[in-house]
Amino acid sequence: MNLRRNVFQAIADPTRRAILVLVASQSMTAGAIAANFDTARPTVSKHLQILTECELLKQEQNGREMYYHLNPIKMKEIADFIEPFRKMWDDRFNKLESIMKKYKSKE
Repeated sequence: MNLRRNVFQAIADPTRRAILVLVASQSMTAGAIAANFDTARPTVSKHLQILTECELLKQEQNGREMYYHLNPIKMKEIADFIEPFRKMWDDRFNKLESIMKKYKSKE
């Protein structure tokens, strides 16, 4: 049974976010990734499976080793989705900062 996972549920987990940060700069094997965590390797493998199912990671076989690397297309889709919210909050904080400066100058 191939379960389609939600990307945002996948990145909600801090371990999975840490894995994404690890493989952002270079492809890594499951063993190399697992070496960075104090959890059992099967646990890291489950995280890798979830990230792969969400297409945040891609697998590439090189000889006997399976390498994981970031899928920049999927990461861009997430960034594009989040961007309007980031802009909205930046605008709100800038307005609040402006109000606070005006208030402070009146004192």
